[in-house]
Amino acid sequence: MELDIKEYPELLADDVIVRASKLGSALLCDGMLDLGIPMEGAMEADILPVAPSMATVGTACTVDTSNGDNLPIHLALYTAKPGYVLVISGKGHKDHAYIGDLMISTGKAIGLNGIIVDGNIRDREASISLGFPVFAKGFMQRGPIKQNPGEINSPVHCGGLLVNPGDLVVGDADGVTVVPRDRIEEVLVKAEKKNEYEKVRREQISSFENARLNGETLPELAPDWVKKMLNQ
Repeated sequence: MELDIKEYPELLADDVIVRASKLGSALLCDGMLDLGIPMEGAMEADILPVAPSMATVGTACTVDTSNGDNLPIHLALYTAKPGYVLVISGKGHKDHAYIGDLMISTGKAIGLNGIIVDGNIRDREASISLGFPVFAKGFMQRGPIKQNPGEINSPVHCGGLLVNPGDLVVGDADGVTVVPRDRIEEVLVKAEKKNEYEKVRREQISSFENARLNGETLPELAPDWVKKMLNQ
């Protein structure tokens, strides 16, 4: 059995993690619009947190496996360090769970920032009670197999996306977004600009509602781009 564990990528800078955590998965997808990044960095819609309140931001370390085999996941867990998000390319396998609460609690103890699984997990209630961010396609009570070592920290396809070790991974109630490492700054800048626009729009919407409820003159509600469309 030959192990293929490549060097772990350098952790992303703390300021990148802080900026990304203030934005979330949806705004980061908006930040990738028109940049030629496949799917605007959005993993498939059925990879979701085991509890809606769970969120993760961190540096991708990757695991390539298939057919419900979690041997490489164990190898990754016991070589990883704090700050990484474990991104597991399980090829959407449905017949076995890749991880359960013992492996999830191990990831939490090690100091991982989260685990993303392109496949199923088990021990739903115990996993939720741990409060550690885990994202998966669903649940299956049948346990995994342990046969092939797979690959650790190689480029993988997970949830329809190419994920490279060192990419920025952000997951929350909306899903999982991955930002390529070499595009992070431009994506953050665009996402932050969109965030400021949305703050203004929320204030405008709130002002309109308050004016309507108080019987006052209604301010303009439609954004400029909609007004332009209406006036064509």
